Amino acid sequence: MRVRTFIRANTRLVPVPFVPEVTLYLADEPIELWELTERERGGAHLPPPFWAFAWAGGQAIARHVLDHPDLVAGRRVLDVAAGSGLVAIAAAKAGAAATRAVEIDPLAVAAIALNASANQVAVDAVLDDVLDGDGGDAQVIFAGDVFYSRHMAERVLGFVRRAQARGASVLVGDPGRAYLPRAQLTLVATYDVPVSPALEDTPVKRTTVWRPV
Repeated sequence: MRVRTFIRANTRLVPVPFVPEVTLYLADEPIELWELTERERGGAHLPPPFWAFAWAGGQAIARHVLDHPDLVAGRRVLDVAAGSGLVAIAAAKAGAAATRAVEIDPLAVAAIALNASANQVAVDAVLDDVLDGDGGDAQVIFAGDVFYSRHMAERVLGFVRRAQARGASVLVGDPGRAYLPRAQLTLVATYDVPVSPALEDTPVKRTTVWRPV
């Protein structure tokens, strides 16, 4: 499968609902795309196509960054579990000195590169699992919609603590997932984010941006 050709053929380049300054290659229906992706890979068991949707947590962070460019201007940014690369692209548009987006799905990495090109910004899209580290030399770290399972929440929280300990600024975005560790976070902002009915149980999700305590 030619990955970039596949992405272009099965998504549409459209503005992000809550962040219209950014356009992404997005799909309308997750299950159909997931099944198609697995068929194209010869029946291989693949992760869901998280990269093909603008998730509420990422939209909230991206909106916050574009409205507060001083958070990233002239700084090195890392977008963790980046999905479509929305947050990384918003950071680049807001004036980040360098922006890196990491994902564990090769399709997501290809989508991030396509999306960055469509928005005429430079984003270093990398296939990597960084959650056992501390974010390296990134001065600002973002993570959107990452508290969807207990295991993932524990890994993200450990990563965030290590990143903070070396002096990085961290923001996370969350639309009310079950494993959000509220007691260990400080609320920064709240947004009502339009979302795809195929992904959520409502057309608008109350979504929060947090800073670790």
